[in-house]
This record gives sequence, C-alpha cells and structure tokens, in this order.
Amino acid sequence: MLNFAPHVKGYSRVLPSKPNTVARNVVSVVIPCYNYARYLPAAVHSALMQQDVPVEVVVVDDASADDSVAVADALASADSRVRVVRHARNRGPVEAFNNGLAKIGGQFIVRLDADDLLTPGALRRALDVFEYYPQVGMVYGHPLHFEGDVLPPSRSHPTSWIVWDGREWVEGRCRSAYNVITSPEVVMRASVVARIGGQQPLAHTHDMEMWLRIAAHSDVAYIAGVDQAWHRDHAGSLSAREVDYLRDIRGRLDAFETLFAGVSKPRLDVERLRSVVHQRLAKEALEFAAHQYDRGRASEPLIDELIRFARTCVADLESHTEWRSLIKRRTVGSSAHWRPWYVAHALRRRMRHAQRYRCWARWGVYSFE
Repeated sequence: MLNFAPHVKGYSRVLPSKPNTVARNVVSVVIPCYNYARYLPAAVHSALMQQDVPVEVVVVDDASADDSVAVADALASADSRVRVVRHARNRGPVEAFNNGLAKIGGQFIVRLDADDLLTPGALRRALDVFEYYPQVGMVYGHPLHFEGDVLPPSRSHPTSWIVWDGREWVEGRCRSAYNVITSPEVVMRASVVARIGGQQPLAHTHDMEMWLRIAAHSDVAYIAGVDQAWHRDHAGSLSAREVDYLRDIRGRLDAFETLFAGVSKPRLDVERLRSVVHQRLAKEALEFAAHQYDRGRASEPLIDELIRFARTCVADLESHTEWRSLIKRRTVGSSAHWRPWYVAHALRRRMRHAQRYRCWARWGVYSFE
C-alpha cells in the first residue's frame, strides 16, 4: 500500500463540481519545430481542438530544412489563433521555446513539441486545478507514449488530484534524481514563468530544470486517472538520436546544479539537497555499472566513465556498498552474469523498475521517494 501522507499537501478522492471562472483565460501553446512538417498539423490541431478553453498557438520554426515553414504558414492562414515565428538560423530547442514565450499573451502556457499532441480535454482539466488551487504554478498528468501513426485511446475522467508543496516536490526529485515529466503533459501558470524566466541553455535537461524551478516557487499538482498528452517515440527524435545513459545522467546532474545556482537558490536548502542529489546519482551510476556485468554486457570504457562520474559526485566511493558490489563483479569479469546470485540481483532490479513505473504511471512520482 503506497503511503503519500508525508509528501501530499492536498488530496481529493472526489473532484468538486467543475469551476467556470477561468473560462476567459487563454492558454498559449508554444510549439518549437525543426524539420517536423509531417507532424506539425496534428500537434497544432490537438491544441486548437481543445474544448471550453481559449487557445493561441505560437509555432517557432527553427530554420527547418523541410516544408515546416510552409506548413506553419498554411495553418496560420487557416486559423487566426495560430502565429508563426521564423528563425533565420538554427538556434536549438531552448531558444526556440524562449522566443515563442516572448510572443504569448495567455495566462497559462504549454510547451508542445511538434511531434507530440495534447489529448482531448487536457487543457480544461488543468485549468480546473488551477482554479481551485491558485498557489499551483504547474499541473501535469500521465503522458501516453506511442510509435507510428495510430494514437492509443486516452483516458479522460480524472479520479483525483494531488497537490504538493512545491519545495517538497523538488525534494522528491532530489531523492530520486530522475525527471518524472516528459514535457507535453505540463501546463504552467504564466505569472510564475514570468517571475522565474524561461528555459536555461542545457543540452538535454532544459525541461527538467524548468519544472524544478517552477516547483521551487509554487505548488505542483498532478491529475490522476487521465492521460494529458501523447508523446511520440521515434528514431528521429532528439532524445533517440543523442541521449544515451551517460549523457542522461550527466544531464540530470547539470539540471540540478543549474537549479541550485539560479534564482531558486534562496528558496532551497541548497547544500543539503545537493548532497542528496550527488549521493543518489553516484549510487545510481555504480548500480548501473554493476548491472552491466549482471546482464553480460559490461564494457570496460563505459564502466570507467561511470566510475569517473560517480567520483565527481562523491569523494569516498570506497565506503559505499554499491562500490564494493561493483568491484566484486569486475573481479569476476564476464562470467558474472552466469552466477545465480548476480542473476537474482538482475531480476530484483527489473522488479524494482517495474514497481517504480507502476507508481509513476498512477501518481506521477516514483515509489522510493
């Protein structure tokens, strides 16, 4: 039985009646686009088709080499709610979003990649939460990951809301050192974003850092029981092309360090939280390295890189249980994955990941927080 009492500020199993006082508030959907002409119409239409919510869409073409600009212009000609910002040269996803952010006029914001889509009713559900909880600066829900051209069916009836004190939510992220948000499932309060600024120039974790920064300055809400967005998984995506495990874990460390050094520093117990993050990431890197031996896939250069990364996080690796476990496997070598104890360890790791995924899919956080 999962116990959220230490981390949940407000929790309602039965949603109150639907509010209507935010009906005039506009949601600005910023869509950075680079060579995604084939996906852009679906992304734009998923925003324009949202019911009971005034929407504006700002498409930022980042000097695409395909027909993205022509497609975006056609969409803008067909609907006055769509505007197009053009970059003369490719400036990357962070500048694309931030430049779109400068053009918006709405009270709420969505960052929607051109290959993703909003589910029906997603914005209305988020605005309902914002209405009841004015201290909330960010609302998210479950994203449906899919491949190909067929969208999986989405759930549309919330079962509950969870509202965290923002700094408690940040602490949970520090304890797990994982990003629990994909991106398109988030709606942000524009007044909070205006106060903290746009995305920071991080290679792969600019979204993660922004969620953390928003949470450091406002509360965070999760809508349970529904799917708030469709996230497209495909070989051409930035994450699929450029992000492996080492880049991912280094990027997460960069996100936390950027958070701790920025505008949120006075609002957080930075030194304590930095220690929590460093300990967690060092442990994770060593566990991942050991797991490569358990699976019979150990690459010595990768193991060396993981150890170096762990040492940048903590100086006394030798005192950690995870270090001793890794050294034992390294001593055994390539035959480690044939030994029953290590096989059992690999199975336990798989079960922990499955449990963590189930918790995330239901509640938007990980079970070991």
